[in-house]
Order: sequence, then C-alpha cells, then structure tokens
Amino acid sequence: MEESTSEQMPLSQHLEDLRKVLFRAILGLAAGVIAGAFFVDPVLDFLSRPVGGVESLQVIEVTESMSVFMRVALLIGLVVALPWIFFQLFSFVGKGLKKSEKRGLFIAIPFATALFLAGGSFAFFVMLPASMRFFIGLLEVNTSIRLSSYFGFTTNLIFWVGVSFELPLLVFVLTRVGVIKPSLLTKGWRVAVVAIAVLAAVITPTGDPVNMVIFMLPLFVLYLMSIGLSALAYKARNVSKTDDPEVE
Repeated sequence: MEESTSEQMPLSQHLEDLRKVLFRAILGLAAGVIAGAFFVDPVLDFLSRPVGGVESLQVIEVTESMSVFMRVALLIGLVVALPWIFFQLFSFVGKGLKKSEKRGLFIAIPFATALFLAGGSFAFFVMLPASMRFFIGLLEVNTSIRLSSYFGFTTNLIFWVGVSFELPLLVFVLTRVGVIKPSLLTKGWRVAVVAIAVLAAVITPTGDPVNMVIFMLPLFVLYLMSIGLSALAYKARNVSKTDDPEVE
C-alpha cells in the first residue's frame, strides 16, 4: 500500500516545490528559445505563406524585425519545450497520487503535446486563411501588411487556439485529482456553450460569425471528449479508492 505524502506537507513546502517546478519549466523554455533562434528564418517563411511570403510584408520601425524574430523564436521554443514543461507540471500535480496513477499522468505528456500542435495547426491552416480573406477583402482596397502586425496576429492565434485544445487533458487531470466530476460537465453543457462562444469571440481575430463557428465547432467536440475522459478518470479514481481507502 502506497501512502500519499502530499497532505502531510505544509503549505510552505508546496509553494517551494511549485517555485522549483516553475523555475525548471522556465529554464526549459529558455533552452528551447535558444535552440529555436537557429530555425527562425525557415519558420518565418512557412508562417508567411498565407500572405505570399516574408517579401510581401513591410517593415516600418527599425526594431520591428528584432521583435518579430524574438516572438517567433519564443513560439518555436515553447513547442520544443512543451514535453519538458508538461513533465514538470505533472510531476507537481502528481505528488498526491500513487505511483500507478503518476504513470498515467506522465503517459499523457505526448497526448498533451499533440493536442497543442493540433490546435496550432488548426489555427494556421483553417482559421488564419479565413481571417486573412476577411480582413483583406473587407473594404476591397489595396492592403499593405506590416511585418510585426502579421506575425503578432499569427503567433497569438496559434498559441491561444493551441492552449484551448488542451481542454480534454485539463478536465481529465482535474477529475483524476478529485476537483471536478463528470456530472458537473454534463449538467453544465449549456453554460459550456456560452463560455465557448465567449472564448471564440475573444480569440477569433475577426469576430465575424463564420470564423466564430469555425472555432466553436471543434471546441465543442473537445468538450464532449472531455466529458468522456472525465468519466474514465472518475471511474479509475473510484477503483483506486476502493483498492486503497487511504488514497483521496
């Protein structure tokens, strides 16, 4: 029988462990950014394809190119460091779980990374082209796109849509540690629809109904997936508590 030591630890120790986890995660992100700096040029070329390449963009301020370079390097570094960041976060969350339960969390690391990449890909290949067509064709005038404006817009879209695609995993983890139950998700689906609509309005750059629906549909599918994963996590948690009543 394995006993959880998480509840026996004082709050100060939890905060200290959290500080160490965040520090290691930031170090991993910094290493990813340094590595990503060597791949900025090809990534710039790839991300600018929807508007005809980097050559079609305009630079107005002297420091604009540097700010875009750092922004893209940060995005690359985040993608590279994601498995390490998730490992650190899961190691902190899993302190109150048994070894078998911790293994389940760490197995989810590739899944978490894949969800973020799927969200980023959806943003780039589906939402970005639709947004560009909307913005450029809105007034039917010749449009000169600024370098910093385009890459700020694109990297923000990829990041936030990628984060929103982590919903199923977040729900699974919260259910596994006993924070939420599947019944809460099933009963609150109407509230979830409203929340998804609000989130779509905030994240969707154009704000028009077509792009909002494009974003809302996969997010609602992810919510339905979250209910299923929550049910699995809740069942596994109950089995664990039955086998070992001391585990909460």
